[in-house]
Amino acid sequence: MTSSNQALFEKSQQLIPGGVNSPVRAFRSVGGTPIFFKKGLGSKLWDVDGKEYIDYINSWGPMIVGHAHPDVIGAVQAVAANSLSFGAPTGLELEMAALINKLVPSMEQVRLVSSGTEATMSAIRVARGFTGRNKLVKFEGCYHGHSDALLVKAGSGLLTFGEPSSAGVPAEVAAHTLTLEYNNTQQLKELFAKAGDEIACVIIEPVVGNMNLIVPHMEFLQTLRELCTQHGTVLIFDEVMTGFRVHLGGAQALYGIKPDMTTLGKVIGGGLPVGAFGGRKDIMQCLAPLGAVYQAGTLSGNPVAVTAGLETLKLIQVPEFHAKLAAKTKKLVDGLVAAAKEAGVVFSAQSVGGMFGLYFSEQCPTSFAEIMQSNKDNFNLFFHSMLESGIYLGPSAFEAGFVSAAHTDADIALTLAAAKKAFAAVAAR
Repeated sequence: MTSSNQALFEKSQQLIPGGVNSPVRAFRSVGGTPIFFKKGLGSKLWDVDGKEYIDYINSWGPMIVGHAHPDVIGAVQAVAANSLSFGAPTGLELEMAALINKLVPSMEQVRLVSSGTEATMSAIRVARGFTGRNKLVKFEGCYHGHSDALLVKAGSGLLTFGEPSSAGVPAEVAAHTLTLEYNNTQQLKELFAKAGDEIACVIIEPVVGNMNLIVPHMEFLQTLRELCTQHGTVLIFDEVMTGFRVHLGGAQALYGIKPDMTTLGKVIGGGLPVGAFGGRKDIMQCLAPLGAVYQAGTLSGNPVAVTAGLETLKLIQVPEFHAKLAAKTKKLVDGLVAAAKEAGVVFSAQSVGGMFGLYFSEQCPTSFAEIMQSNKDNFNLFFHSMLESGIYLGPSAFEAGFVSAAHTDADIALTLAAAKKAFAAVAAR
C-alpha cells in the first residue's frame, strides 16, 4: 500500500521541480522518500500518515521555543485579524529594530527583509557601496544563500578566483568572489598581504551550520577581525543560523568578536519569513533613501511575521534560557557519543548553544576538507534507522541539528534508545 508521503511526493514531482521547494528536502543525499508534515507541537512533528517524530531540525533553527508555542500562535492570530500586510510602516517594525539593536552587539541600525538570502545579498551590496571595492571573501563550506556572487565552488588555492557552482551564474559575477579555507589563519594573512586593500568585505558564518557544525578557532576569528580593521574591509557575520540560537547576542557575543555588519534570520521570524541586516550606523546610512545603495522589499517588516519573531525573542530572554538549552543539547550529544562508543562505531559529536553536529569520523572536523572525509554511508544508515524509530534528523551528513526549549529529558532518552539501535545497525554493516 502506497503511503500518503509517497503519493504526495509522486504528485509533487509533476508540479514542482524535484518535488520540493528547497533541495535538501528531496532526501537525495540519504535516499528514500521525503516526509510531508501536517502538524507540529512542542518538540514533536506528525506526518501525513499520522506518524510521530521527535524533531531535531526545528525548521532549520527558527523553532527555538518549539512548534506552535501558544504565546506565538496567539499573538500571530491577533495581529492577523488587523490585516496580513500593509506595505507601509508599522510600530511593530520599530519594536523589532529596537530589540535587535539592543541584543546584538554590532547593531547600531538594522533593516528588515524577508529571508536570509536577501539579508546577505543586501549586506554585501552595502559593503561594496560603502568601500567602493568589488572583491568579497567567503569560506569553503559556508552557505550564505543563493544569490549569484555567493554560489561559488569551494576553491583550494589561495587567491583562486571563483567559479560558478550553479548554472545561470555569470563567470564575471563569480570572479569577484575569493574562497578560502575555514579556520586557516595563515591563508587569511597571505590574502590580506596581497590584496587586502581591494577587498570590500569578508562574509563568514562565525559558527558554521551549513557543512554540518564547525566551530571556529579563536585565533582565526581574532585575526580576521584585526585584518579587516587594518585594511578597511567590512567584516560581515552571517548569523542567520546562529543569531539568538547559540547565545542571546549571537555568536559575536559568545566569542567577543564584533563584526561591522550582521545578517539575521530564522529565530527573528519565529517560523515565519523574516530576515535582517545591520551594523555600524555609518555603513547602514549608505542605504536609500539616505544613500546611493538601493534595496527594497514589499513585504519587508510584514506585521504578522514580525509579530511571530517578537514573541519568540521575548520568550528566549528569560533568565538561563540559553544556558538550559546548551546543557540540554550537550546532554544529547554526550549520550550519542557514549552510545557510539559502546557499539564500537567511529563517531564524534559536538554542540554550541542549541546547535549540534554529528560526524562519522574519529574527531570533530574543523574545515570543509575534514568534513568531506567523514563516512557518509554510515550516516545514511544511521539516519534511516533513526527515522524509522521516529527521530527526525537533517537528511544530509552536511547539516547541523537543532534542539528547542520544548525538548524534554524523555525526548532525549527516547532519542538515545533509538541511537543505540541505529549504531548497532551501523556496526553490523
